[in-house]
Amino acid sequence: MLVLFETAAGFAVFKLLDEKKIQNVENMAEAFLTAESAANVVQLSEFHKFHDSAEALAASVSINEGNMCKSLKVLIKKVIKKELHKQLLVLDAKLGNSIKNKFPELNIVSSSHVSELIRCIRGQMNSLIPGISEKESSAMMLGLGHNLARYKLKFSPDKVDIMVVQAVKLLDDLDKELNNYVMRAKEWYGWHFPELAKILTDNTSYINTILKMGFRENASTTDLSEFMSEELSDRVKEAAEVSMGSEISDMDICYMRYLCTEIMELTAYRSHLHEYLTHRMVSLAPNVSILLGELIGARLISHSGSLLNLAKNPASTIQLIGAEKALFRALKTKKQTPKYGLIYHAELITKAPTKCKGKMARMLAAKVALATRVDAMGEETNYDLGINHRVALLSKINLWNSGKSHKISGQSKHFTPQSYISDNRAGQGHYSARQDSTITGIKKDEDQDLENNTPSKKIKKDEKPLITEMVESPEKKKKKKKKN
Repeated sequence: MLVLFETAAGFAVFKLLDEKKIQNVENMAEAFLTAESAANVVQLSEFHKFHDSAEALAASVSINEGNMCKSLKVLIKKVIKKELHKQLLVLDAKLGNSIKNKFPELNIVSSSHVSELIRCIRGQMNSLIPGISEKESSAMMLGLGHNLARYKLKFSPDKVDIMVVQAVKLLDDLDKELNNYVMRAKEWYGWHFPELAKILTDNTSYINTILKMGFRENASTTDLSEFMSEELSDRVKEAAEVSMGSEISDMDICYMRYLCTEIMELTAYRSHLHEYLTHRMVSLAPNVSILLGELIGARLISHSGSLLNLAKNPASTIQLIGAEKALFRALKTKKQTPKYGLIYHAELITKAPTKCKGKMARMLAAKVALATRVDAMGEETNYDLGINHRVALLSKINLWNSGKSHKISGQSKHFTPQSYISDNRAGQGHYSARQDSTITGIKKDEDQDLENNTPSKKIKKDEKPLITEMVESPEKKKKKKKKN
């Protein structure tokens, strides 16, 4: 009875010396407590060592898929010629089926007893396989594990979409927190200087004014020209002199400044995070970034889960990503479905005329569907596709905004300006009055009379015209009988 054993260094085939040991699973571990006792149970028959890490990776991938690699086939052929045993113990049942299909004379066995036996052999692997030290074996296992994980995940440091997903979610959370903090600061400081919020509509200028000025009484001596114009600075100083706000203590303004300092730190971190997200999107999905912008492209990837999942969606789905609630509500109530999702805020759609926004959304979604597939599965980073599509869409927008007529789709197949000019030169482009009406009988005769310069016959008054207008006589209204 033979046992197939797979290691990071190569394939090994052991001969089972005592078959009674595997019948009792509970006592099997006692037979492998030491190297001497393990040598009495199994003996190495053949060992094939991998030449390099590439061969080890290819063999591991084949085994994980349940297939036989070339080195394993060669090893089993050697064992069959050398040994007279016709029974082979295998850990993986799928691999056993592949071996059975290739070598029908072998009897393949895969069970819980085999799993326990291979686990025990793995514990004494360094002593049972000569020529491989423990340090070398651990290094081979570590290298093979990294290579196998890299192969499965197809890891690339420039294409980590999970970083984009987390960054855009954090950016949205920061926007909400900053909005809450700024509204709280305005409401809090508004008790002391309520007129300031009406003068300064910019949140950054408002927070910087609180940090630098403090009490409204300090407005006349504070230089506010760093973050606002002189006109706004004069208005702030004038409003501070006649303010209707209440008085506050030093402790109150101290904690207000703590809040404003926190707001400025979060604002600075948000700007750095936005810059980081821009760089990540350019490296991850350059064509999508050119068409939609970094922020909208990142939101589409975050909504889909990954760039690969986004690439699997058709253009119609990409167009409505973010508008699922409105879509299902419209389908339920049998009303018009939405035309846009997250891509509504894209620059190309905002530039389009109001009547053409839906058409531009469809066109942009189709181009984005192509761009995501190139970014997700393209081997090289190339910006040409996104640039060409963006130029084409911008030219379409300029055509709509100019109001000029454009060719109908499919017209150029049958009509070209060159053919029209050549027809006119050949005398085939003249006007024909026959094309003006669908009434064939009279028009044909009239056209022939016009061409032959002969007067047409007059219709007599008594003759009825061919086409008569049917005028319905109005029905007489029934008079209601008056009740006596």
